[in-house]
Amino acid sequence: MGSLRGLRLAAGNFFRLYEKDAASSLRFTRNSDLKQVNGFCTKPQETPKAPSYTSSHRVPLHKPTDWERKILIWSGRFKKEEEIPETISFEMLDAAKNKIRVKVSYIMIALTVAGCILMIIEGKKAAKRNESLTSLNLEKKARLREEAAMKAKTE
Repeated sequence: MGSLRGLRLAAGNFFRLYEKDAASSLRFTRNSDLKQVNGFCTKPQETPKAPSYTSSHRVPLHKPTDWERKILIWSGRFKKEEEIPETISFEMLDAAKNKIRVKVSYIMIALTVAGCILMIIEGKKAAKRNESLTSLNLEKKARLREEAAMKAKTE
């Protein structure tokens, strides 16, 4: 047990010395581009250059259909159909479709909540009238038995 503890201490001391040596050697490097941040060596961040668009790298345009024009108006991208350009980018159309999907999902959530509240209200009214699925099923089965008995008598 004691030898395991001694081995751990020795390993810890070794790594501490190694870190000090690495840190001191980084300070004396000639490469001034390297910085020491929390014991790590990093290169300075390069600013990304703005992409230069050429005619071969242009975004492909799409002529919207009537349905896609309605989507663009419903999403709020354009106010009137006359404002929609002849060709639009696929990204603009995707953004409009996503906005419509979100609006439709919100409407569906609201309708689901309204339906649940309506069912709760109707269930409480039925409970006040002493109506339940069990009593309705028993009445239906009794009626079917009577009809079957009537048929058996007439045959």
